[in-house]
Amino acid sequence: MDPFAHTFAGAALAASGLRRVTPLATAALLIGVNVPDVDVVMMFAGDYMDLAHRRGLTHGIPALVVLPFLVTALLLGWDRWVRRRLDPGAQAASLRGLLLVSAIAVISHPILDWLNNYGMRWLMPFDGRWSYGDALFIIDPVAWLGLGGVAFLTWSRQPAAIAAWAVFWAATSWLVLTSDLVPDTARWLWLAGLVLLLVLRFGGWRGATGASVMVRPAQLTLLVVGLYMLANVVANIPARAEVRAVLAAQGLQPVGEVMVAPVAANPFRGFVVATTPQGYVSGSWYWLGSPRFVPDERLIIPALQHPAAVVAAEAASARRFLSWARFPYAVVEPDSTGYQVRFGDARYPDRGPGAGPTVQVPGAP
Repeated sequence: MDPFAHTFAGAALAASGLRRVTPLATAALLIGVNVPDVDVVMMFAGDYMDLAHRRGLTHGIPALVVLPFLVTALLLGWDRWVRRRLDPGAQAASLRGLLLVSAIAVISHPILDWLNNYGMRWLMPFDGRWSYGDALFIIDPVAWLGLGGVAFLTWSRQPAAIAAWAVFWAATSWLVLTSDLVPDTARWLWLAGLVLLLVLRFGGWRGATGASVMVRPAQLTLLVVGLYMLANVVANIPARAEVRAVLAAQGLQPVGEVMVAPVAANPFRGFVVATTPQGYVSGSWYWLGSPRFVPDERLIIPALQHPAAVVAAEAASARRFLSWARFPYAVVEPDSTGYQVRFGDARYPDRGPGAGPTVQVPGAP
């Protein structure tokens, strides 16, 4: 998920009562929910290094064991050498308490990341295989409004905090209201949810001045958002089965991996990619439609066995890209010096991370 969703999850966990476990518990939760994303530094390495290393070493199960200890050590050092020197009468942070909340926060991160179709590598560095939840779009307005709403009602007492929240809600509203990806119904629901939050905050709700007031609402919100996420995970199972059945009835079998990925702000629609012997079949999924699965007419031919593609796949950039790609394909085009091989991923055809490297292969076409 996006950094806002992770941060809001940590804030909601803090508001639900975990902030009481020990001094610095809120800091441990906010750091812990984001610390696996230290691998974001690979974005600056270039040449598809980010795709090769993202959601790998720092997201795998071994990291989930180590990172809580690192967060705890960092905060215990801050507590001893800074916080309690500035305030000698302050209560000392608890090692056990910090380790507990840090572990909860760190574990929440890969679980949320697994929910979208970008994927997770749980066993890195021992096993590089990807796993996909295909349940939520990487930016989910429900998470922003629900979990972000808890954070807003809990931490919006100071004028500076109110100003920061105003900037955030204005920016996200602009994104939701102007994006072509967001349907009109979702826009109206977003506005309704935002108005409700503003009424609660400025119409007499005292969550910003009393932490105890927000404990039950935060717990309820975490439960509702969790059930929403679980419902999307479970719904994906029959959706994939129906796609398989439709393709088998059309003679496109055996059907390999099937993805029914969520689209922005619409849990009743999905984007489909399925592996068949003829190529990748893409299409649209409509929970409320008839038929629910509408395949595209054009197949995406992988062409990875083309001799030029085989050679191009040995290039460093191509190896890194292909280690990440879920539905990889190659477009091979002859030119005056040989072949130009462009790699892609059918999850994101010709856009975003799916627009892979182009490798020049010398030789006679």
